[in-house]
Amino acid sequence: MRLVIATHNRKKAGEMVTILSARFPELEIVTLAEYPEAPEPEETGTTYAENAAIKANSAAEVTGEWCVADDAGLEIDAFDGAPGVYSKRFGGEDLPFPEKIALILERLNGVSVDQRGARFNCFVALAKKGHPTELFNATCEGRISETPSGNGGFGYDPIFFLPELDCTMADLTAEQKHRISHRGKVLKQVGDRLGTLLAKGE
Repeated sequence: MRLVIATHNRKKAGEMVTILSARFPELEIVTLAEYPEAPEPEETGTTYAENAAIKANSAAEVTGEWCVADDAGLEIDAFDGAPGVYSKRFGGEDLPFPEKIALILERLNGVSVDQRGARFNCFVALAKKGHPTELFNATCEGRISETPSGNGGFGYDPIFFLPELDCTMADLTAEQKHRISHRGKVLKQVGDRLGTLLAKGE
């Protein structure tokens, strides 16, 4: 069985490959880098689930393999859940993440700790031609720190503070992050389903 991680984001793909290959060393896991003909589908959905399904089904159409794609976002309570599904496009799609982070911190300037609640929300779609698309979901609760910290992870990790660990997501090692993150949690669910498929020889 071959599994395709349906993303052109190298850091995200790396996380997903690491998490799933640790659980399924016998599984051939590749990324869309193996399929240069695979397009970058337009994420026209208004929900994480819709965008994850768009990406997984687009890859499944091209590759003919089981494909996994995710869509995730940062939901900030003080912003009524924004940027949410538009997290990658917050402040402009081409705006680098350090500048997106600076923009968020500027808008939260003066907001008290108890009003800085936030979460990462992640949906993963599992798709293959001829099979119904399956969806999985997990979240990771935290708050927005007052300053960035850490060099690990990517995206908004440097300002996503985890009170129970007293550090940001970017302060964690990759192994620590995979255990507690939204993506790590949801990929455990995906792994449970893949285990069933492997047992059936699908």
